[in-house]
Parts: sequence; C-alpha cells; structure tokens
Amino acid sequence: MGNVIVGAAMSLDGFMNDRNGDVTRLYPDLEALRRTEMLAEEIQMTGAAVMGRRTYDMAEGDLTDYEYQVPIFVLTHHVPAKGPKGENDRLTVTFVTDGIQSAIAKAKAAAGDKQVTVVGGAHTAQQCLRAGLVDEIHIGIVPVLFGEGLRFFEPLANEQLELERTRVFESPTRTDLWFRVVR
Repeated sequence: MGNVIVGAAMSLDGFMNDRNGDVTRLYPDLEALRRTEMLAEEIQMTGAAVMGRRTYDMAEGDLTDYEYQVPIFVLTHHVPAKGPKGENDRLTVTFVTDGIQSAIAKAKAAAGDKQVTVVGGAHTAQQCLRAGLVDEIHIGIVPVLFGEGLRFFEPLANEQLELERTRVFESPTRTDLWFRVVR
C-alpha cells in the first residue's frame, strides 16, 4: 500500500488562512499552480484523497473541476443532505463518520499502491499526525505573513516527529517542501 501524505499551503508564518478564514492570498494564481511540476507529480502519485468536511464545504460540494480525479473520503460527523456534484467513473465521494483511522483505511484500500493524499483542513491533518498515520508531509510556503489565523501545526502534546527533507520545488508564487517522517 502507498504512503499517507499530509499536505497544505501556508503563509510564511505558518497559517492556513487569515484571521477572517480567507485563503485567497495562499492561491494567487490557481491556473499557474495547476501547471507546476509539484502538483503534476502529486496528482500522478495519488490514488485516493481524504479531506475534512470544511474543505468539502468550501467547494460547496462541487468537485467538477477538482484536480484529484480519485476516490475521495470526506471525514465528517454528519453526512450532508445534498450529495456531491462532479462524481464520475474516477472521482467518487464517500462520507466517513467513524473517525480518521477508518477514513485512512478506506482510502488506502481504494488507492492500492498509490498514495493517499490528505488535502486541506488543519484539523484533519492534525488528527492524522496525532494518530501516527502520516508517512510524509508536503508543505507549500507562500511568501505572505498573516499574523494570525488557523495554524497548520498545533502542539502535538508530548509527541515529536523527526523529518527528513526529500524534495524542494520552487515556483514564482511558492516553495514546496516535502518531508518523510523518520520512524
């Protein structure tokens, strides 16, 4: 089975959104991002994705143009009344209500030998980290300072992770750093 990858874009000072919950400045040019070597490699390597409910809701359930055309497992407490838009023979959406371990297990089964990418959502990523489910961390650093907002890395209680840098991608709007969790 493939690795579990947690990834996100963040400001240089470590925030995934600004004090108003806005992420616009982290994605100044989505079309340019879609043409990067980094995203092309991520998409090619990903066999399934896990996302938090807030990330799903940000798209208003419309995944028609979503980059990852793979099975998606949405971690949630409650299944929404209205189903997703944009499902096809490759992209399916499954709502998982029984926890992060279950979501990752289902995603791994769907991904086969490819990786499971955990997209968006600091809370979902933090749950994965705390549960020891993460094999790699992929971070896109955007050269903006928010000062406050939602932090990607919150204290992990008494846990500490040792990381080994494996890749660096540079583009005009961000620098992406990939790390392997050392076990």
